[in-house]
Amino acid sequence: MAHSSIDPSRNRPLHVGIVGAGVVGLACAVELLGRGATVEIHERGAFAGERACSWHAGGMLAPWCEGESAEEPVIRLGQEAAGWWERHVAGVVRKGTLVLAPSRDRSELRSFGSRTTRFSELDGEGIAALEPDLAGRFAKGLFFEDEAHLDPRAALSRLAEKVLALGGRIHFGSEAAADDLAGDAVLDCRGLAARDALPDLRGVKGEMLLLRSHDIALSRPVRLLHPRIPLYVVPRADGLFMVGATMIESGDRSRISARSMLELLGAAYALHPAFGEAEVVEIGVDARPAFPDNLPRLTRRGRVILVNGLYRHGFLLSPAMARMAADAVLVPACIPEMLHDAAA
Repeated sequence: MAHSSIDPSRNRPLHVGIVGAGVVGLACAVELLGRGATVEIHERGAFAGERACSWHAGGMLAPWCEGESAEEPVIRLGQEAAGWWERHVAGVVRKGTLVLAPSRDRSELRSFGSRTTRFSELDGEGIAALEPDLAGRFAKGLFFEDEAHLDPRAALSRLAEKVLALGGRIHFGSEAAADDLAGDAVLDCRGLAARDALPDLRGVKGEMLLLRSHDIALSRPVRLLHPRIPLYVVPRADGLFMVGATMIESGDRSRISARSMLELLGAAYALHPAFGEAEVVEIGVDARPAFPDNLPRLTRRGRVILVNGLYRHGFLLSPAMARMAADAVLVPACIPEMLHDAAA
């Protein structure tokens, strides 16, 4: 539902300050600007996403796959994502998600299928038809045709450009506090840095590798199931592949463990031996912000609304959270309903 951004008492657009230019802060800005508000973002980093876990994200818009372990709101709200991103940035790829398992772990594939929906079962020929470079390597798979993916870093840059094109302002290198910002409302989108205001927020460490190989081509994200560390490989431009991701209960953002490195590389090699000769372009480590139930929340503190707890679903859930945050700014009375929607 769209709401007017005109302040009837002052006959002017509402002015909203936002702290944080990660994926959720930028999505909130675009949503508010599209409804006629004026927006000013303060970001401590030098560019959009520099100090946000969204910089190391996989960029998978995969609500039905996430249903394997996530709660119902993630599946429902995540279905808004692909369409929202297509409306606002270029580069969304709608080629689905392929889920595979080695023969010895075939039970993991059956278990994954029992907890998810909206997929078709594939045999070896079906897998080869989708991904020719995987021909002969896997006998069974699941194909989630309606899912999509994007390059997170390109999407963040394009979303920041859209904020500016719509008349918003972004102040980089600004360590602003939400309570100190001017405006009719302020959105606190600091991620894990908001633990000073949200004590039940915790960090869940994720580690990733960026590999380059011109000896293998993939058209879509591939999830390789394993009892200990499920892996996903997401293709990007110029022979790049994002390989992730671990989930460790830790707020550490400084290092990857030797075990995680071995497991990520070993799983990539199990998907295709060509990854054994790939160039390691980058190692990424960050901590995702999560509440105890792993679901996002909108939390009102006077004119400040904290938008947080997107866990591993930043690009998937930011569109829905941005919509609800904009509703909360424009029609404050509706926030209890939205809190139920986002974190029931």
